[in-house]
Amino acid sequence: METYTWLRTFADSWHLLFMFLFFIGVVIFVFRPGSRKVHDETSSMIFRNDDRPAPRDKQQQDGRTEEAR
Repeated sequence: METYTWLRTFADSWHLLFMFLFFIGVVIFVFRPGSRKVHDETSSMIFRNDDRPAPRDKQQQDGRTEEAR
């Protein structure tokens, strides 16, 4: 069997199945329960070192209220 023919057969069968299962795995990983916190942190990461107005008080700075402390 020629190398090209063997690779073409492999790509059409097993590799296609592998890539499909990999895609499904990535989709499940992204939409898993509890991943919202990670995605929110990642989406705001580029703004972390931006200059912005200072918070009015300490509660706004750390994002907590007096009851949560």
